[in-house]
Amino acid sequence: MRAVVIEEHGGPEVLHAGKVADPEVGPLEVLIKVWACGVNHVDLYLRQGIIGASIPLPAVPGREVAGEIMELGELVTDFEIGDRVTVLPRFPCGNCEPCRIGEEGMCLKAASIPGGYAEYTKAPASSLVILQPEVSYDMAAGVALAYLTAWHMLISRAKVRSGEDVLVHAAGSGVGSGAIQIAKLAGARVIATAGSDTKVERAKQIGADEAINYSKEDFQDAVIGLTEGRGVDVVIEHIGAETWEKSIGCLAFNGRLITSGAHTGVYSRVNIQEIFIKQLSLIGSYLGTRHELAQLLKAVARGRITPVIDSVYPLEGAHEAHRMMEERRQFGKLLIKPWLK
Repeated sequence: MRAVVIEEHGGPEVLHAGKVADPEVGPLEVLIKVWACGVNHVDLYLRQGIIGASIPLPAVPGREVAGEIMELGELVTDFEIGDRVTVLPRFPCGNCEPCRIGEEGMCLKAASIPGGYAEYTKAPASSLVILQPEVSYDMAAGVALAYLTAWHMLISRAKVRSGEDVLVHAAGSGVGSGAIQIAKLAGARVIATAGSDTKVERAKQIGADEAINYSKEDFQDAVIGLTEGRGVDVVIEHIGAETWEKSIGCLAFNGRLITSGAHTGVYSRVNIQEIFIKQLSLIGSYLGTRHELAQLLKAVARGRITPVIDSVYPLEGAHEAHRMMEERRQFGKLLIKPWLK
């Protein structure tokens, strides 16, 4: 089959499409024809060899897979050939403590990379979710990781309530564009940040009540102004050191900061006094569960959430997709479509 294979770490130029062996399906696995695969920062980390995302090379990147079942392992009974499915981005073991309490995203023994930049991939049947007819492959590949991350942050971890104010960073990212819509679905008022006037307008078009161009004004000052000095109830923080201190400064009394990423650095200062005086909560969030993915896809099927797709690329265009993400030029999701010519 054809696939994008990383044979050495480096820049986008190391991504090359070529021939590799077809996946061999185990007894509890299925073979999936990949119709679409989302591009994510974790793919960039794998390509770069960053600690925490490194996998022995050669490797095929891609964790947001949507496709059609082509072959069943001999012990798979819950699915049929031809089923349209998406895949939980990490394959939980089902036996460790996090799995036993329903926190599959925190599995201690999870396998991480399905290898979706390929014509075919394999996955455990236990990690699959059936797609409803209203959900296209592109839609599914646009939400399976980024929007799932946002859902877990807002619904499960922050427990956002109707009437609350929510600050969403990086409206043009997958997590950001998803978080705007999910927060609105929960009944919140959304303030978004973006790096250009064009992205500010796009953020408003997908549901943000207010949007701030952080390249032109201090987002903390703008948030405090928009909330008449109170601050927001929740900050969706997935940027890291570059925004961390000011994100905390945006919180109202009893506010919650939910973090799921640190793309601009993993270390930052924290004003401890501000945390206890304002009774702030700093909450970590990581991926999500198959149940949450099914809930999210129901919202997509009902038209309550619409995945924002910026661009699609064939396998030969994977390097361009990575370059676009690194340069922050997209608004919404970038997809790889292995069968696109």
